[in-house]
Amino acid sequence: MLPLRQIKPKTARTKRFLDNKGPQTNENARTTLFLKYTTCSDILSLVLTDLHALKRPLAIKFGKKNNIHPFEDPSSLEIFSEKNDASLMVYASHSKKRPHCLTFVRFFDFKVLDMVELLVEPETMRTLAQFKNAKAAVGLKPLLSFSGSAFESPTANAYTLAKSVFLDMFKGPEVKEVDVEGLQYMIHFSVDEEESEQVKPMIHLRTYLLRTKKSGSNLPKVELEEMGPRIDFHVGRTKEADPEMWKESMRKPKGQEAKTKKNVETDIIGDKVGRIHLGKQDLGQLQTRKMKGLKRSRDVVGAEDVLAGAEEAGEDVVEEAVKRVRVEV
Repeated sequence: MLPLRQIKPKTARTKRFLDNKGPQTNENARTTLFLKYTTCSDILSLVLTDLHALKRPLAIKFGKKNNIHPFEDPSSLEIFSEKNDASLMVYASHSKKRPHCLTFVRFFDFKVLDMVELLVEPETMRTLAQFKNAKAAVGLKPLLSFSGSAFESPTANAYTLAKSVFLDMFKGPEVKEVDVEGLQYMIHFSVDEEESEQVKPMIHLRTYLLRTKKSGSNLPKVELEEMGPRIDFHVGRTKEADPEMWKESMRKPKGQEAKTKKNVETDIIGDKVGRIHLGKQDLGQLQTRKMKGLKRSRDVVGAEDVLAGAEEAGEDVVEEAVKRVRVEV
């Protein structure tokens, strides 16, 4: 397939559009594309509709079917990504070998970064419409929670990849502060414990509404009410990111690094600790408290003065000087 030709801007409007698609210090929010294969089951159509509803407004859904095999030739997906300025994609396909299959794809610089394949369990799937209750407003950031030892594995596997993809997909735009009133729903992902090496544990997706009620104290009582969708996934194939491309995608611009402050550290508790360097102190000039009892009387001759004079006079006078000191004391 021929590469896309480079477009040179002829107007200021075209230049602004291309600059917006290019690399930026603060990247735009991630947009997700939803596509279908030539054969797509009714179950997958319902799943795509519900996932698109959770992702709005950062979502684009196409109804036309496409003859694309992501793991064999992903070049067509890269064209979709560049044309729509999307960095995430959900591709639905159905076959006898891989029934009710969703392929989650991430892009970097409009090239496929990594992919994970999740197969929907049709028996336990429930849609948004099957839960007869209120739904969260469009455009709100959800709370994301993950439970299961497979998600926290120190070695990279299909479950750590799925967790990373879900975080990028549902976290929404970057914000500094979030209003508590805007936290209306939560998306929870859980994975079963591995019982045998032949059978991979399933991933469960649940979505809950957050209900706050009076509790008689300053903190409200929070209750969870399932609002849908309810989806269970079997883990399929994966494509890990190329090390060089992953390193390039994780690189931060020079202006993004936090400036380190000298002699300022944070301890284990989280308190900020500073170190101050002082010059050499002359303790001889240190002002102390004056007391009459510590003053030396002028009439009393000190023992040190008497001994010093005795040494000058000679050894014969030393014994006499010592006697004088004893008598004076």
